[in-house]
Amino acid sequence: MAVILNLVFTHESKTQAFAQTLAACAQTIDQAIVIYLEGDLGAGKTTFARGFIQFFGFDRVKSPTYSLVESYLNNKINIHHFDCYRLSDPEELEYIGIREYAKPGHIQLIEWAELGAGIIPPADLVISITGEDNTRQLNLSANNDIGEQLLQCID
Repeated sequence: MAVILNLVFTHESKTQAFAQTLAACAQTIDQAIVIYLEGDLGAGKTTFARGFIQFFGFDRVKSPTYSLVESYLNNKINIHHFDCYRLSDPEELEYIGIREYAKPGHIQLIEWAELGAGIIPPADLVISITGEDNTRQLNLSANNDIGEQLLQCID
């Protein structure tokens, strides 16, 4: 049974601030973490990922739309931001070594995960983002103990 948290933010900066709160919680977990970011085009998935990644000191965060994955590595963390929107075949993920990204101390933020079905690891936490104008609704679902730890830390 998934643990669920529903949040509403009325400005992009509040969504990014929440993403940084989640990042602070994620840094306390020594296992690999997989977070799916779900939502339509323009929903705010990349905005959320940017706030999360910036928490760890990375000022320049690029969208991985054309590169498939952007990695951010330093002495504190290994973050891999995937955007599978342009994936033509899930096998492409094998060619970039997706299994290497699933080690302890690595966090995977994955947009359009359903397009990598069968290759992408299951999510610990799923964040569904919807909204219009400046309002965003985030529905967070924990799928296992790691996801539950993240939600408990936020609460």
